[in-house]
Amino acid sequence: MPPLEGLASRRLIVGLTGGIACYKVAYVVSALAKAGAEVTVVMTEAATRFVTPLTFQALSGRPVYSSQWEHLEAHDPQHIATARAAELMLIAPCTMNMLSKLATGRADDAVSVVAAAMDVKRRPVLLAPSMNETMYRQASTQRNLAQLRADGFHIIEPATGWQACGTVGVGRLPEPADLLREICATIPAAQ
Repeated sequence: MPPLEGLASRRLIVGLTGGIACYKVAYVVSALAKAGAEVTVVMTEAATRFVTPLTFQALSGRPVYSSQWEHLEAHDPQHIATARAAELMLIAPCTMNMLSKLATGRADDAVSVVAAAMDVKRRPVLLAPSMNETMYRQASTQRNLAQLRADGFHIIEPATGWQACGTVGVGRLPEPADLLREICATIPAAQ
């Protein structure tokens, strides 16, 4: 793992969408928490089918949000309060579906609602696409990635290698160490 100096007391959001690569994000959340970051985990319902919210609650030491209707810690709408408090958001794995939602402004689950409430010009949102190679290479996915870049989102390029569907190609979620490096390189300087 890369050195994670300077993350103590930093407020981060980690959003997970429904992909087998969710298991890798457990390592990211654990490393961030060990570095002293305050990590809020937000999950789509589909993500909870791969790794449970309890796993991320244990790793982060904080409540996990999996519904846009939850109000666990704030009087304001939870997605607004969560986004305002954060300095950076990482969405990993970021599925083809989530890329499409973000590119078209659709916010209908806990992750997309929080991402929609983030001011990407002041608080970076990192997207780590993860999907089958054919899905990644689809014209619609590439259009959505181009639109998201133009809108100010940071795209973490997917890795190439073996995929859970049994193919080899581009579309793998980068390793946890790579995701952590991207967080450290992108988070705004402490104020």
